[in-house]
Amino acid sequence: MSARTDALTSWHDDWSGLRVAVLGLGMTGFSVADTLAELRAELLVLAGAHDEDRERILDVLGVRYLIEPGLPEVPQELRKFAPELVIASPGFAPHHPIYAWAVEQGIPVWGDLELAWRLRDKTGTAPKWLAVTGTNGKTTTTQLAAYMALADGLRAAPCGNIGVPILDAIRDPEGFDVLVVECSSYQLHSTHTMAPDAAVVTNIADDHLDWHGNAEAYRRAKGRVYERTKTACVYNLADEATRRLVEDADVEEGCRAIGVGLGVPSPSDFGVVDGVLVDRAFLESRRTSALEIGTIEQLGTRRMLAPHLVFDVLAAAALVRAIGVSPEAVARAIDTFQVDPHRNQFVRELNGVEWIDDSKATNPHAAAASLGAREHVVWIVGGLLKGVDIAPLVRDHAKRLRAAIVIGRDRREVLAAFEQHASEVPLVEIQVDETEAVMLQAVAHAARLAQAGDTVLLAPAAASMDQFKSYSDRGEHFAEAVHNLGEAPHVEASTEDGNDSTDER
Repeated sequence: MSARTDALTSWHDDWSGLRVAVLGLGMTGFSVADTLAELRAELLVLAGAHDEDRERILDVLGVRYLIEPGLPEVPQELRKFAPELVIASPGFAPHHPIYAWAVEQGIPVWGDLELAWRLRDKTGTAPKWLAVTGTNGKTTTTQLAAYMALADGLRAAPCGNIGVPILDAIRDPEGFDVLVVECSSYQLHSTHTMAPDAAVVTNIADDHLDWHGNAEAYRRAKGRVYERTKTACVYNLADEATRRLVEDADVEEGCRAIGVGLGVPSPSDFGVVDGVLVDRAFLESRRTSALEIGTIEQLGTRRMLAPHLVFDVLAAAALVRAIGVSPEAVARAIDTFQVDPHRNQFVRELNGVEWIDDSKATNPHAAAASLGAREHVVWIVGGLLKGVDIAPLVRDHAKRLRAAIVIGRDRREVLAAFEQHASEVPLVEIQVDETEAVMLQAVAHAARLAQAGDTVLLAPAAASMDQFKSYSDRGEHFAEAVHNLGEAPHVEASTEDGNDSTDER
């Protein structure tokens, strides 16, 4: 790290004239450019695709930019610019030529989290940071923690990878008491000084291997969330990998390890006792007693009884209790919290069949949680697998499957997994690629195959961008198709140019 960038640790430091190359012009890259323009840094924005609206704003701000499709090489203009700092958006993996060039040149590479941590004091007193990561459950945990802090009268916001860029949050003119920051592995890869008040890794399973290169690099990136933590490192008692990440972290003196599980908790842990959610960590008499923070009955009224959602509630509670949020505020928040759309969202019940939208299950680990919470499932599965092997998921849940409807670009890998581990499960392959047709056909076939008492579950275990704009777009098409079903559904395979658009086996 250069001497100048190492010394820049506050909004109120002198950032003027600092030569910064910003990689990307999406939501993250634009927030970085907008922030640094306000600080009067000298910028060069590089992007692989045009965004006319944002480019017009950069023109107004006087920011230079270079748009080249794909940005396959290190542009000569970047070399001449001689950046003192590079800030990379998640779309630029460490193996990208520009990222790799910066590292080879000894130029510091940050992400937006690192920049935001250094600028967090813009409005005066810096807010407390609660950092959330994990393969799955991080969005729900982030939202819950912010909601719990709000219930205690704190000005709090969920931000980061959750949709509101962290740099937009730290520049809010009214400021915040607490920021609950969802951190992706991409963002954590390039953090160097972030020191949250409390942090959690909800779970770890292979994901984003195409970006990180291998599973170990992905896990290392996730583990960075615990580095320099001040008060509490929250981990998953059912996931040994998260405990090891805590043990390996270099934290501030006095920081505690807080376990979260679904059983009776030990002292310093959170858990469940006779249907009551309890805190045995943040009370002086924790060796002999516990604090009630909610009940399983409360969660039932919010349709949050799936085990992974109970865990998310407890993990969020552990985070906010670490900064002094009261047990009463936690209980009030549980009473009214609503899970985000497309996360185990109940769509409807028809002919005794429950339809569930878990389109946000974009990897096998998330899909496993959804499948494991149900006894008899017609499973809609498939999409972009991101280099992850889906075969173990199929093997582990074959016995609960009534049938499977396979969608998405990477159907071959999914079908091979069924052939190897679940050849007895009826399969329907949806061979159309048009966004409007995919879910219409998938839902129609699922309605035909499901029996009373079954769940039709959209938990694709894959990303959505092959056939849909996003996981939410995928879920919305699913819900629309489900709501259009009649009381006595019947489907005949549609044809296009004389060829079946589905393949049943």
